[in-house]
Amino acid sequence: MKFLGIDIGTTTISFSLISDREERPINTCTIPNDSFLPSDHAWEKTQDPERIFNRLKETLDKMLQEYEDISAIGLTGQMHGILYTDKRGRHVSPLYTWQDGRGNLPLGEGGSVCGLLWKKYGVRVYSGYGLATHLYMDKTGNLPSDAVKICTIMDYAGMRLAGREQPLVHAGNAAGFGLFDVRKRAFMREITEAEASAPDVLPEVTAGLRPLGEYRGIPVCTAIGDNQASFLGAVGNREGAVLLNMGTGGQISVRSDVCLDENGIETRPLTEDSYLLTGSSLCGGRAYAMLERFFREYADAAGMQITDHYRVMEMLAKDTADTGGLTVDTSFAGTREMPGRRGVISGISTENFRPSFLVRGVMEGMIRELYEMYNVMQTAAGLKGDKIILSGNGFRRNETLRKIASGMFSMPAQPALCEEEAACGAAFAARDMARRIL
Repeated sequence: MKFLGIDIGTTTISFSLISDREERPINTCTIPNDSFLPSDHAWEKTQDPERIFNRLKETLDKMLQEYEDISAIGLTGQMHGILYTDKRGRHVSPLYTWQDGRGNLPLGEGGSVCGLLWKKYGVRVYSGYGLATHLYMDKTGNLPSDAVKICTIMDYAGMRLAGREQPLVHAGNAAGFGLFDVRKRAFMREITEAEASAPDVLPEVTAGLRPLGEYRGIPVCTAIGDNQASFLGAVGNREGAVLLNMGTGGQISVRSDVCLDENGIETRPLTEDSYLLTGSSLCGGRAYAMLERFFREYADAAGMQITDHYRVMEMLAKDTADTGGLTVDTSFAGTREMPGRRGVISGISTENFRPSFLVRGVMEGMIRELYEMYNVMQTAAGLKGDKIILSGNGFRRNETLRKIASGMFSMPAQPALCEEEAACGAAFAARDMARRIL
């Protein structure tokens, strides 16, 4: 039997096909997610759900023609963002993505939605999280008049494929909306009912993997979040693994039996009886891209346009054993708890203010943000990691960054099981569901 996983990312949609015997995919493919909608506001980040679904369905149908023995379809995708659906299960709004900033916009003297929830209830909900977006839309009178429910884009794709009229959302995705009690696997309805004037738009939640229905006779599995899917796809059954991902942002994820309440650490449902502890650095690999842009702008001004600056940067870092005392805090885009925080370059001396030390310092800063989060997890949850699993293009393309990660964590580093981790993890989830129902 074969199982297909689909990952609806922010910029791409990926497909991964696995068998019931292998951990590595049989086939993968990726198509662009070119669905962003234009906006006059820098804080507004929305996408077209219909274009996303049509692009997904077109490729899915081609794969089903090529492989006739697919036994289940799994879905994952960008977490936190929401769209509104009507009573027929069709979208009546754009997808407000995880990058959307309206949760931090001022609402008169009361401050932002995110600020209000923290000050009034002591609950942190970040901008871009679905219920921060929803409460902003409600309080500003911008809710669609025919909105009945909210869901993620992968839940919506599952609804459409299975012909459902109501979304069924996995607890991991529901937790990504914010205002969710992870221990009880339930929304904090006392807050949403107190703060929202609109009728209840919260979807039904399931703690386990359930079939949504069928598409062309094939069961469609409940969608899971891309964080959970990436962990399943990258780590598989390897025990004691700490997953580090370095893409545009950075992320650390560890499986745990303990639900934590620590600043900077999110506890997300993974299975019905386990959690995924997650920490995210907002800049991550973008810090390295910022440094490349810095060098490129200087080179362009000096008339040296044809240069692979990433290759030069890695060469400089590879030939440098340390930072010469230079320390770089790479929180250039702030943190979830302190969005106004900015990065710092410190310890500058007459001897160490050199490109090689700066490149190495930025790399170490990128890893240090994740390592500090791991220390919090380790102390609070008693974790005993013995290996780090590296995923994301930041690690794949940079040998020095891999070595720095292994050295700072004092653990051997191993590559992820597959490159399209989230799509592969969605296929694993579909396989687990199918084994219970077939």
